[in-house]
Amino acid sequence: MSKNGKGNFVHESSYVDEPCSIGEGTRIWHFSHVMQDCVIGKHCNIGQNVVISPNCTVGDNVKIQNNVSIYTGVILEDDVFCGPSAVFTNVINPRSHVPRKDEYKTTLVRTGASIGANATIVCGSTLGRYCFIGAGAVVTRDVPDYALCYGNPARLRGWVCSCGEKLNSEPSEEGVETIECPSCGLTYRCEGQKMVQLDRKGN
Repeated sequence: MSKNGKGNFVHESSYVDEPCSIGEGTRIWHFSHVMQDCVIGKHCNIGQNVVISPNCTVGDNVKIQNNVSIYTGVILEDDVFCGPSAVFTNVINPRSHVPRKDEYKTTLVRTGASIGANATIVCGSTLGRYCFIGAGAVVTRDVPDYALCYGNPARLRGWVCSCGEKLNSEPSEEGVETIECPSCGLTYRCEGQKMVQLDRKGN
């Protein structure tokens, strides 16, 4: 294991294959397995019974709860939360008797996204910045930034602030409105099916 930073912790029941890069302050708990050529960022928390397959990238300050498998092709950017038993896939049409290792599809989870417990993320999707995927959702397509999605299949149900508070706006095909987060005061501009965070000057 390559310990590029100080303060790493790997529980004695877990395995980290060579070569891997584990960032400063990252903790890997019981019965987990990080496979070769993975890059794990700083200050991550990887729970029990987690598998991270070869060549995966995990950003800084990522929290992966118990019983999550991160398969080859999955990229988690900074500040991502993966709830317990969340499921990723990397092949659209798996068959036990047909090799498909050259058909893995990339799944990108952007900065700050949260994935609820037992959600399934079908491969090839991009989950937008600070989106919120409800527990048990089945995501089959791209998710916009700040989107609240749940159901099977997951659909756009509303919007959330980067702080996690639900915004008082409903998805619409047209129209523009400005929304303020009731919790932290950040402001957003909703443009139909798109949400944009504004700066302090309203731009």
